[in-house]
Amino acid sequence: ERRLVESGGGLVQAGGSLRLSCAASGFRFDDYAIGWFRQAPGKEREFVAAISWSGSSTYYADSVKGRFTISRDNAKNTVYLQMNSLKPEDTAVYYCNAVIRGWGSLEPKTFDYWGQGTQVTVSS
Repeated sequence: ERRLVESGGGLVQAGGSLRLSCAASGFRFDDYAIGWFRQAPGKEREFVAAISWSGSSTYYADSVKGRFTISRDNAKNTVYLQMNSLKPEDTAVYYCNAVIRGWGSLEPKTFDYWGQGTQVTVSS
């Protein structure tokens, strides 16, 4: 059974940092690119960042470029999202998922399954 467990969210002041983790199980983790996505209240889920299966390639949404860094540790079946210079508009529930099609797209195809996400709240 595929499982994705996000953690590391919390409440932080604007300008602060958080590091999110995504622990995966139930599938061949290093066969897949992995992406981070977020959903703010009243908005649709949006793409944030993705990393290739090997970790050698990444891409980001323009809104987070230069502030967020995605990385992965295939030995631990875990992907990370380092978030710096956080802004109130980064407030959202953050999710991870496998990118199974559409590398480079802002709307890549993912598993249908989604984890519970982790809440990030940035106060002004």
